[in-house]
Amino acid sequence: MQLYLVQHGEARSKSQDPARALTDQGRADVARVAAFVTRAGIKVYQIRHSGKLRAEETAAILAEHLNPVEGIVALPGLAPEDDVRPVAELLGRETRPLMFVGHRPFMERLVGLLVAGDRTCVVVRFRRGGIVNLVRDPKPWAWSVQWVVTPNLIS
Repeated sequence: MQLYLVQHGEARSKSQDPARALTDQGRADVARVAAFVTRAGIKVYQIRHSGKLRAEETAAILAEHLNPVEGIVALPGLAPEDDVRPVAELLGRETRPLMFVGHRPFMERLVGLLVAGDRTCVVVRFRRGGIVNLVRDPKPWAWSVQWVVTPNLIS
């Protein structure tokens, strides 16, 4: 199974915008990464996001490029401080390629739990607008990091 984890793009500060919409730079960064992974042939069945505006906007930009079969949905439990165990359990039942758009530190904790079995272990540092690709080997049930792409790597 392929899993693509995305930290939302750069967002306005809470003082500028309490809803924290993406900045112009954040939109541009996400669009650049989305175009890159589309050219690389990445396909996803569905994009799931936290429901926060910055994650929803990031998911929408990614969906414009990736055209997920089952579209975009908000998924409770992806907020910055949420417990990662319920999402990890959900992923144990999934077989289709999925993309989740969320926040730090949640995403780093999820990768720590999936790859190292410890949500406090930082396996990879997320960057705004970046994507971390994990792959699950069905035997044994184990996740590994396949690749990472961040906006600053793409010209």
